[in-house]
Amino acid sequence: MTTSTGPTQPRDSSADATTEGGPPGHGDLAARLDRLPVITRTHRMWVVLLGALFVFDLVDLNSFAYAAPALRTQWGLSIGTIGLITSAGFVGMFLGAIVGGRLSDRLGRRPVLLGAVFFYSTFSLLSAASWDATSLGVMRVLTGFGLQAMTGVLLVYVSEMFPRALRGRYQSLLLAVGLAGVPVAAWLARLVVPLGPGTWRWIFVFGALGAIIGVVALRVLPESARWQAARGRSAEAAERLVAKLEDEARAKTGEPLPAPVATPAIPPASVRDLLHGAALRRTVVASAACVFLILSFYGFTSWVPTLLVERGYSTAESLTYASVLAIAAVPGALLAFPFIDRWERKNLVFALQCVVAVLLLVFGLVGNPVWILVSGFLASMLMQTGVAVLYTYIAEVFPLALRGLGSGIANGTGRLAGVLGGVLVAAIFTGLGMAAVYVYLAVAALLMGVVLLFFGVRTSNRTLEEISVGSLADKTSDV
Repeated sequence: MTTSTGPTQPRDSSADATTEGGPPGHGDLAARLDRLPVITRTHRMWVVLLGALFVFDLVDLNSFAYAAPALRTQWGLSIGTIGLITSAGFVGMFLGAIVGGRLSDRLGRRPVLLGAVFFYSTFSLLSAASWDATSLGVMRVLTGFGLQAMTGVLLVYVSEMFPRALRGRYQSLLLAVGLAGVPVAAWLARLVVPLGPGTWRWIFVFGALGAIIGVVALRVLPESARWQAARGRSAEAAERLVAKLEDEARAKTGEPLPAPVATPAIPPASVRDLLHGAALRRTVVASAACVFLILSFYGFTSWVPTLLVERGYSTAESLTYASVLAIAAVPGALLAFPFIDRWERKNLVFALQCVVAVLLLVFGLVGNPVWILVSGFLASMLMQTGVAVLYTYIAEVFPLALRGLGSGIANGTGRLAGVLGGVLVAAIFTGLGMAAVYVYLAVAALLMGVVLLFFGVRTSNRTLEEISVGSLADKTSDV
C-alpha cells in the first residue's frame, strides 16, 4: 500500500511503511507520524482549536475562586465552607482524571475529550443557577470531573498526534495558551462582580462557552491515528489522515520526508499491567511527581496573599504582589518551548525544581520587598515551566492501551493531594511558623525533581512505542 503525494509532488517511497497485503498497522502509522520534520497546516489548526478548549478549561477551573468573595457576602458563607467547595472541585477532578482516562483507552480520545467539554460546560452553566452552598458544591464536583477528564485526554492526544521531536514544544505552547484563561477569568470577575448582587453567576456562564468550541471541534478534530490503528478501527481514515499530514509536510519543506524508523512491536496490555513490574513503577513515579507538584505549586500560589498579610503587608499590597506573580504563568510555560525537546525531560525537571526550591526559600525568608517580588515572580514562572515538562512526560510513559488510565491515575492523585495541601500549609504555619511553611514548599518542589531524576524514564526524542515497550517489561532497570 502506498500513500498519495499529490499531483505536483514526486512519489516518496519512504511512505511505504505499511504491512503488505493489509491495512496499515499501528507501528507503521506511528513511524510515519514521528518522522514528520515540521508541524503542518493541519497541526496548526489543531493547536488553535485545542488551545481554545484549554483557555475555557482554565477559565472554568478558576471561576469559583473569583466568585467566592461575592458568594461570601450574598450567602454569608464562612471561610470553611469556601474551602469545602474548593476541595469538592479537587475530588471531582480526581475522579474525572481516572474515569476519563480509562474511557479514552476504550472508546477513543476524541469522543471522551469532546464529551468532557460538553459535560463540564453543562455543569458550569448549572453552577450559575445554584441556590445555596450545597447545590454549588455538587455542581463544582461535576464540573471538576469534566475539566480534568478533558485536560488529561487532551495531553494524551497531543502526545499521539504530533511528531516525536516536536510534541514537547507543542504541549508547552498549548499550556501557555490555556493559561491565558486565568487573567481572562480574573478580569471578567473584576468587570461583572461589582455590578450588583448575583452578577457572579455570569462568571460560570462564561466558563460554559467552551461548548461552542466543542461544537467546532466535532467537525474538525479527528480521532487519534495511533489509537485507531492499534484498535483496528477506521484504519482507512487513519491512513488518509497520516497521508494528508505527509503531503502537507512535503509541500512545506519542498523535500522528500525522511524514511520512517521501524517501531518495536508492543505486547498486549491490560489494566493488570499497571499493578506490577515496570508499569507499576512508572505509575508510582508519575503519581508521586504530581503530588509534589500540587503540594508545592498550589501551596505557594494559593497562599501568597494570606501569608504576605501575615508578614505585615496590607491586603491591597498582598493582592498587588499576587497579581504580579500571576503574570508569570504564561511566559513560564513558553519558557519550556526551546528546551523541552532538546534536553532529557526528567533532567530538565530536576534542574528547574532545584532553582525553584532556592527561590521559594528566598521568597519566604528574605524580608526585602524587591527580593520578595523578584524571587516570587521567578519561582512562579519556573514552576509553570516544570508543569509543562511534567505534563508532557506523563503523557508519554504509558503504553497506548493504558495511556489514558495511567495518565489519569497520576494526574488524579495529584489533584487529590490538593485537598490535603491547603490543610498542611495551615497546620505548619500554626504549629511551626512562617519560615517552616516555605521550607516545606521548597522540599516538596525539590522532591518532585528528585523522584523523576532517579526513578523516571528517558522520553525525550524517543518514540512512544519505544518508551511503551519498557513499561510492559517486568524488569527492575527501567531507565
